[in-house]
Amino acid sequence: MSWPPKSPSGLIGAEIAGYKVERELGRGGMAVVYRARDLRLGRTVALKLLAPEYTRNDAFRRRFAQESRVAAAIDHPNIVPVFEAGEFDGLLYIAMCYVSGQDLRALIDSEVRLPVPVALRITAQLASALDAAHARELVHRDVKPGNVLIAKVVDSDHPEHVYLTDFGLAKKSLSLTGFTTAGEFVGTLDYVAPERIAGRPVDGRADLYSLACVVHEMLVGVPPFQREDHLELLWAHQYDPPPPLSKERPDVPAAVDDVLAKALAKAPGDRHGTCLEFVAALRCALAECSAPQRRTPTLVDVHA
Repeated sequence: MSWPPKSPSGLIGAEIAGYKVERELGRGGMAVVYRARDLRLGRTVALKLLAPEYTRNDAFRRRFAQESRVAAAIDHPNIVPVFEAGEFDGLLYIAMCYVSGQDLRALIDSEVRLPVPVALRITAQLASALDAAHARELVHRDVKPGNVLIAKVVDSDHPEHVYLTDFGLAKKSLSLTGFTTAGEFVGTLDYVAPERIAGRPVDGRADLYSLACVVHEMLVGVPPFQREDHLELLWAHQYDPPPPLSKERPDVPAAVDDVLAKALAKAPGDRHGTCLEFVAALRCALAECSAPQRRTPTLVDVHA
């Protein structure tokens, strides 16, 4: 099987490990994701195919198999279920639940700044998913808007159902750094924790840092650090203080700046202990812990 496919339609109609490829959903440096039909069970899945160079790396293949089993074992409402993972015709693949909706990247691009209640609800669901993964020593390492899926729902009490995806490419071992054995950086620079840049061991607090970057972007429209080139951006994550969010978003209390500054601390030990602790601090900073309950905007309101 040739790789990468020369066009988005290159594998359309092909049968891979019992899945018939229907259309391309997205691609990156490591993989291409397709919508496919499970020919055995008759369901629609998201089928991720990894580039062949990873298949040829024995250490990566072993780690891939181990981490896929761990990811598939996590039963959490905000983590995309992994159905199957394996190797077919020289390609590693992961079959996951297909989520109908849009990703957070598309939502931010269309709305720029999300209503505070919407951003908080999305953050709480992501935090719950990450803490569940961290409890199994699974570190995501690439928390970003493109890996956050927002499903279409009709329940007015829960207007957004959020899924965190791409756990099949996470790195389980807490001793691994942010780089592969080939020197390739795993992750997205806008959201990367300082300890990963420095090549130090990471744990769930690296994901917390990335989550805080995503929260900043949901509320302001851009990640906390904006620089001209990659080296300047890496330097900013390691040494520059995060900009006060309240200066760009006047309807957000200044207390939120302190919460984000703690989550974005350069040293992991200076951050919140868990992602849900971060959410609790955000809620109190926004006075939700004591303010009277009022109807809050939903994504339906955003698009009205």
